[in-house]
Amino acid sequence: MAYEEKRAWIMLVVSVAAYAAYAVLVLSRSGPGPLTAAPYAATLLWITGGSIVATIVLNIAVSIASPRDSKRDQRDREIGRFGDRIGQSFVVVGGVLAMFLAIFRLDQFWIANAIYLAFTLSAVLGSVARIVGYRRGFQTW
Repeated sequence: MAYEEKRAWIMLVVSVAAYAAYAVLVLSRSGPGPLTAAPYAATLLWITGGSIVATIVLNIAVSIASPRDSKRDQRDREIGRFGDRIGQSFVVVGGVLAMFLAIFRLDQFWIANAIYLAFTLSAVLGSVARIVGYRRGFQTW
């Protein structure tokens, strides 16, 4: 398995695990009241910071475990760009959604969660695109 494919797997697993942990924590704290009253800000910040640290630590561990694999070639760069372009579409969609939520004056809870979901979907979709690119190849245009 190529080093960049390993990095894509790390991003995929950490993103899904972090979002699942966030959702469980926020939903468990919501209680009988409305979901928007649940304390989410500190959880969101800690989960985001923890997922960044986990990704960095796991990438370093993979680099140490297989130092010869860390060289990138042209195919790695093309697959990386391919995954970035696909993943960034969700960042744009999330930004537009957050803008509309703000325009319609919805609660900050929904705006923050829409942005976080967009970032998570971007990481997941971009990682899946990279993994598929490595496993099945991809069509360059």
